[in-house]
Amino acid sequence: MSKELAELLFPEIDKTLEYYEEKFPERNLDKKAKVTRLGPSPTGFIHLGNLYGALADERIAHLNDGIMLLRIEDTDDKRKVEGSEELIINSLKFFGIEFDEGVTVDGQKGEYGPYRQSERKEIYQVAAKFLTEKGYAYPSFITEEEMATLREEQEKEGVNTGYYGKWATDRNLSLDQIKENISQGKPWTLRLKSTGDVDVAMKFKDGIRGEITVRQNNLDVVILKNNGIPTYHFAHVVDDHFMRITDVVRGEEWLSTLPIHLELFFLMGWRRPNYNHTAHLMKVDNGKKRKLSKRKDPELSLEYYMKDGYFPESVTEYLMTLMNSNYEEWRLKNKDASHKDFPFKVKNMNSSGALFDMNKLNDISKDVLVKMSSEYILDFMIKWSEKFDKEANELLLKYKDDLVQLLSIGRDGKKPRKDLINCTQIMDFIGYYFDEGFKHIDSLPERVSKEDALKILKDYVSTYNQEDTNETWFEKVKEITDSNGFTSNNKEFKQNPEAFKGNITDVSTAIRVAVVGRQQSPDLWSIQQIMGRERVIKRVEQYIMELE
Repeated sequence: MSKELAELLFPEIDKTLEYYEEKFPERNLDKKAKVTRLGPSPTGFIHLGNLYGALADERIAHLNDGIMLLRIEDTDDKRKVEGSEELIINSLKFFGIEFDEGVTVDGQKGEYGPYRQSERKEIYQVAAKFLTEKGYAYPSFITEEEMATLREEQEKEGVNTGYYGKWATDRNLSLDQIKENISQGKPWTLRLKSTGDVDVAMKFKDGIRGEITVRQNNLDVVILKNNGIPTYHFAHVVDDHFMRITDVVRGEEWLSTLPIHLELFFLMGWRRPNYNHTAHLMKVDNGKKRKLSKRKDPELSLEYYMKDGYFPESVTEYLMTLMNSNYEEWRLKNKDASHKDFPFKVKNMNSSGALFDMNKLNDISKDVLVKMSSEYILDFMIKWSEKFDKEANELLLKYKDDLVQLLSIGRDGKKPRKDLINCTQIMDFIGYYFDEGFKHIDSLPERVSKEDALKILKDYVSTYNQEDTNETWFEKVKEITDSNGFTSNNKEFKQNPEAFKGNITDVSTAIRVAVVGRQQSPDLWSIQQIMGRERVIKRVEQYIMELE
């Protein structure tokens, strides 16, 4: 019956599994080489978990002289969003993930395609026909409404829901009954005729979690929908085999259906890949850990980081600390090495929920950016602003030569400044430099009255010389301090504060507010050297007018 049934269901399928075994032979790679794949759905949303998994895929493949490919899992038309493929490819490329094989923006590359599941229907049907011939699959005519009723009955009886055992009545249809249903035009799905026993436990070795115990599958799951397109369960098994995938990295949500996948590989007679089930990315919310949510957490989306202008090197560096707990220790000993030099190991990945912390990402960003040249930072900011902030783009281009110098202030020496995080934050941080929209944001320091500030700033304007060295300039600030009832001797001020209006910090801060509009900034003399005399004097005189 099985062979006749297979011909009845798949009359147009004349190819065999052997045909595809020859078409997609074992890859000509070293025995230890790893082949990995990322298989996102084109839903219009690519998230941090995708990047986390892709980074693991990339490290596994390339540390083992292997190949990483991109497969688009687009069998669900309802969820497909136009332009999603480009979004996936370009977003991952932005963060340094480039695939050796698979779908690209310019077409598909590689000998093991097509790499879109929607284009692989015949391959799935050949595999489905094989399972039917072997007696491991059958057509099911049960409707969605009937399945809903069945689930209600199962819930009343307090048993597991699903199509299995005595509930799987289509298992017992004769060939004549099947023919009769088909002749009446009844739609059918192809179900796995499970051979498993849910009471039997199996030991399974997960690459991340080590040895775990799973129950055998006993569900007659749908493997082909009524349009002939496979479900994820079947499609990924067939694809991973014929694309010769050795290692699969995927989220822990797939652990519950792992027994189905193990059974399918067994019934097909194929060696399964090594499975590595990653933990969810978590965050602390109101003192409790929870899974990052697409609905609640904008930081789950990769677009969030791209819009804010995070440097891809920063995000990658942070994800590496989440992926292997010994990465930070390695980084301390290898300060200037690429993350690709780190001996990444899948078994060292977190299995209990990696805690994602924006503050730590920002701290790591500071460490990463301090090693970058000002030219590199500015070029990245210009590219970022072209796409995300046109107003910033105009300013960056107008002041480009000055900004290279400005971003360099205090970034040399043994204790360089670490205050740059991402493009949005940097634009705010250097906003004082632009004449467009310039404002005096901060007020005068507490110990400097408006009257004293006017005297200090008028003295500053009258003595300011663009040619002064840093030392000469500072001596003049000291003189202004001492001549206005403040003291340039901090030791003296500490011993007898009542004798003075304030100290040199108060005076220099008042000058800083006049020049850059803020009480804090990088080295003021250096800023003024880049600004030029005309702009410095104009700023101070403008502030004098505001105070008067």
